Amino acid sequence: MDERILSDGAVVLTRPRAGDIDAIVTHCQDPAIAEWVTIPVPYGRADAEFYLAEMVAGGWAGGSPVWAVRRSGDGPLIGSIGLHDRGFGGAEIGFWLAAGERGGGLMSRAVGLVCAFGFAEFELTRIGWLAYVGNRASAAVVRRNGFRFEGTQRLGAVQRGVRRDCWLGGRLATDPPGPADGWPSDT
Repeated sequence: MDERILSDGAVVLTRPRAGDIDAIVTHCQDPAIAEWVTIPVPYGRADAEFYLAEMVAGGWAGGSPVWAVRRSGDGPLIGSIGLHDRGFGGAEIGFWLAAGERGGGLMSRAVGLVCAFGFAEFELTRIGWLAYVGNRASAAVVRRNGFRFEGTQRLGAVQRGVRRDCWLGGRLATDPPGPADGWPSDT
């Protein structure tokens, strides 16, 4: 698929590029990213190069786009967000944001842009979300974007060879984009 840049003026989503490798490596040293995202630990330059060559290039080629999160089109990479094809009108969203950028609403804006893109351009019926139990920041982001809580899957995901419980959520094309009710208080 052709590369697509998404922006709402406050956040710009572009395809990650070779010049982002150092930023990716630096951000992926953050223990909070390693705790919640399935990345190699320790994370090195070869991992970032693999990410660009396989995950990003392969994603764009295969209908699973991955974007760099930036404050401006030529600004540094401060996060990543992807829409991973799950077939039959479904996709799964995944994301991370640099430590110094969290809490300001940028990722909520990025998720909104990616969801709008997925529903309009891919004609998705559903966008799913999965996070390890305890990732309240991720839950808050998707909850603000109309995702409904769908439950806890016991030992439902694997991270670095260890099974972990995970929270599940989803947003249908027919769901409104604003904040969703019905989330448990511990999320």
